[in-house]
Amino acid sequence: MPQRGTYGFETGDGGRLLDNAANLERLRRLFRDGAIIDGEFGPGNPGDFDNGSWHILCHLAGGTGVFGGPDDPTWAAITHEPAADRYRATVSFKDGGATRTVPIGEAGATARLSGRPLAGFVEGSSVGHIAARNVRDAPSAFNGWPRQMFDQPASDGSSDGGTVWEQWCVTRDIRPSSAIGDSALRAYLTLVSVLGGRFVAAVARGRREHEHPRHLSALVKAGALTRDEALWDVMPHPIPDAAERRLLEARPADSVQAAGLLAWDPREPRYYMFPRRIDRWSRSDQVRADLQRYGVP
Repeated sequence: MPQRGTYGFETGDGGRLLDNAANLERLRRLFRDGAIIDGEFGPGNPGDFDNGSWHILCHLAGGTGVFGGPDDPTWAAITHEPAADRYRATVSFKDGGATRTVPIGEAGATARLSGRPLAGFVEGSSVGHIAARNVRDAPSAFNGWPRQMFDQPASDGSSDGGTVWEQWCVTRDIRPSSAIGDSALRAYLTLVSVLGGRFVAAVARGRREHEHPRHLSALVKAGALTRDEALWDVMPHPIPDAAERRLLEARPADSVQAAGLLAWDPREPRYYMFPRRIDRWSRSDQVRADLQRYGVP
């Protein structure tokens, strides 16, 4: 079985990470590895990184993918199961007059993805609603980051919120003993196993601050993605207002609708970002310089 990078990640078709127990533990260990990032976990409060991941994981886990075209899109994302209070990697799509959401790996999701090309990726939201609507964490949860603090109205475009901040909360503890944080990490690996390394790279390149360049370089060094994937020659497209309003609801049905409002190129995957931070994008030449700076061959 092919292995890649200093962590020996196991890969399958197209070089995508395999969704297996060994890779899950590699990923868990990597996101808590301070040595590979020179101790620069990113911004946070005291205790945030005692059991939590590097800062970048909240952005990575907030990102989503789209398969197919605008007429019948399939949205791939980490979604929330209220009954169990756990996160799952799922695909959502129109099925008759309703939106159907199926965990990736189940027969219905496999059938849906079969023959549908990867259209591209979408940045996670840093404002608006969280996926776990109506959750009521204890004030001390996730080192003092209860998720409901970041459940904001979709009309509020300035207050911290959305799926990125939600994932920041739950990834403050990614040990197996933390059922919610563990479920988010498992869901992320599953999502990457179907979306590939360009998905990792695109979301990571959406910021020049918060140690994103250092963290992306470490991900390449460890083998979570390849150097070529990190250097993907792509520029982000701005999410139009009509699609943004739906994405900020953080619900599968709204996100499927939003995916249908975006323009997709059948020749090459695209990456969409919210206009508010699109100027923070890392160009390919900047990533090349980052990899050299952080000693990634």
